[in-house]
Amino acid sequence: MKQRMLAAAGAFALCCGAHAQSSVTLYGILDTGIELVTHAGPTDDKVLRMPGITGSLPSRWGLRGTEDLGGGYSAVFTLENGFNVRSGDINQGGRLFGRQAWVGLLSRYGTLSFGRQYTMSYWAIVDADQLGPDIYGGVGSIDAYIPNSRSDNTIAYKGTFSGVTIGGTYSFGRDSAGTGNSPGQGTCAGSIPGNFNACRQWSVLLRYDASAFGVAASYDEQRGGPGAAANFFNGAAPIALTNSGDKDARTQLNGYLKVGQLKVGGGWLGRRVQTVSPALPDVHSDIFYFTGTYYVTPAVIVDGGVYRTIDTAQDTRATLTALRGTYLLSKRTAVYLQSGYLFNSAKARYTLSQGGSGATPNAGVGQLGVMAGIRHAF
Repeated sequence: MKQRMLAAAGAFALCCGAHAQSSVTLYGILDTGIELVTHAGPTDDKVLRMPGITGSLPSRWGLRGTEDLGGGYSAVFTLENGFNVRSGDINQGGRLFGRQAWVGLLSRYGTLSFGRQYTMSYWAIVDADQLGPDIYGGVGSIDAYIPNSRSDNTIAYKGTFSGVTIGGTYSFGRDSAGTGNSPGQGTCAGSIPGNFNACRQWSVLLRYDASAFGVAASYDEQRGGPGAAANFFNGAAPIALTNSGDKDARTQLNGYLKVGQLKVGGGWLGRRVQTVSPALPDVHSDIFYFTGTYYVTPAVIVDGGVYRTIDTAQDTRATLTALRGTYLLSKRTAVYLQSGYLFNSAKARYTLSQGGSGATPNAGVGQLGVMAGIRHAF
């Protein structure tokens, strides 16, 4: 009997263990430089500094792994840490893997994953906004949630079929660590006995990508709960969202087009905050943007964008323009020079630089920013 059991175990290892091929990849980005920002802070003065949050891209390192389970299935995971090169400290509220921490199953039917991960707001805009999480450009310069659209306790699905991508996420409580899940949201842990909707979040995605163009739409809704807030990043006080009936919802429609060495993109992001309290009026904002990237040579890239935000309820508006030039020293290393200008309306205090705190201008004051930087990927 013992010999038969050993033989069976050996046969199982031969027939099934052969599929258990796994790989783990270490990757990362280091991006920093020096920036000058005008009209910064209440003293309306210049600030010269090394940014702490982002340059052309946020600095990070991570581990990405996969294991072939056979039958077209694989186990996959990602652990990703965000940090700043200026001082070596950790971003995302000090979380070890604050950018991503999830595990899941991959098959021809898509990927089902569990943990801290991006919502569909991120996957909807990633191709239409050419500047992305840049320090001076990108929708994230006006709505800081977009490049930080992650949630804890999340089940996610995403699959692509003949160019059509569908996806969705559901979070049982978007900030289980209580350190601030994304800028301006406050804290909202969720999983409160007797209050199923508190701190819940869900998002959906539908997009189509062809060889030369693509379009996308998404919806992202966050429910209120203890400690939750909605910040429009315009100088107005954050709106408390402490009731599970309160909602902070974002809808996106966008697209991109490739013509030779040129890629252009644009879209609309509408945000609506609704509260159950009659003392807190609903607030709605709209962001419109147009961006482009052009490869002058294989090593020289020029990109830029124009962004316009309108918040009628809080009487704030702003227009942001950005231009960036990048020179690729190699496949992994690049240097860049970029600049942006922000026009604020009379009551608005939007901030041009996303490189750290302390640079918010006075109401109605515009800002100019210039940065020279270096980026290395591994």
